[in-house]
Amino acid sequence: MKTVSAALAAHLAGEVTTLATCWRLERTDGWVRGFTDHDQPLVIDGLTYVAATGFLPSAIKSGADLSVDNLDVDGFLDDEALKAEDLSAGLFDGAKIDIFLVNWADLSQGRVLLRRGSLGEVKRADNRFSAEIRGIANRLQQVAGKLYSRLCRTDLGSAECKVVLGPLTDDLAISAVSSGDTFTVPTVRPTGFYTFGVCTFLTGANAGAATEVLQHNGQSIQLFTPMPRPIAGGDQVRLIAGCDKTPETCHARFGNILNFRGEPHIPGNDKVFSYPIKS
Repeated sequence: MKTVSAALAAHLAGEVTTLATCWRLERTDGWVRGFTDHDQPLVIDGLTYVAATGFLPSAIKSGADLSVDNLDVDGFLDDEALKAEDLSAGLFDGAKIDIFLVNWADLSQGRVLLRRGSLGEVKRADNRFSAEIRGIANRLQQVAGKLYSRLCRTDLGSAECKVVLGPLTDDLAISAVSSGDTFTVPTVRPTGFYTFGVCTFLTGANAGAATEVLQHNGQSIQLFTPMPRPIAGGDQVRLIAGCDKTPETCHARFGNILNFRGEPHIPGNDKVFSYPIKS
């Protein structure tokens, strides 16, 4: 049941309305912005909801049967508010979003909340983007429990893994750049140490962005995907050791086989479909 003030309810029941839709977006790093489909900015609770970005929501549908009530929001990328590089860097992943209606002619009437959720899949093309808004019911689609796996199911350094990442983490300055996904650092770690690990940019144009390491060869680091902004010499990065999730690596490199969360000795499909061979 939606809560709405008496004044706004009376306005909604009228023959002529002056309504505007607003979006309040809050990223996990604390960045907060407001957007509206009105032709002028609106100031609500001290936050300015800008009109330049041009949001266009799809139809909002709700049901009482716990079905997923996702919707999409389309809009234009704006260098001051929504940057393509920030979307590519994953800075908006999991961001919280509130969508509500207001009477732009009398903001004192309050608001009516239409949907509250988080950003899901974000697509972009040219200067436009499309973001999926996932409602609370979306959590019912998430897989619960664990599956048998030949490889370890946990991430290095997690609560189940229990490996301490401090001694396996290095803050280094990039000494040379080969391409958008390859650079060198003055590390003394053996080849392969950072493979499948995490690289986080601490300074430079990509500050705050993180991605996985595809390959570590000597002092050369190759990332899984090119960074959204140019990498420059002198940029500070934080490199964390990687793990290929095999029991051999868990034992030999980390001495953590007692916390290995995999089942490498369970027979696979080849065992199920095998049959006796006549001699």
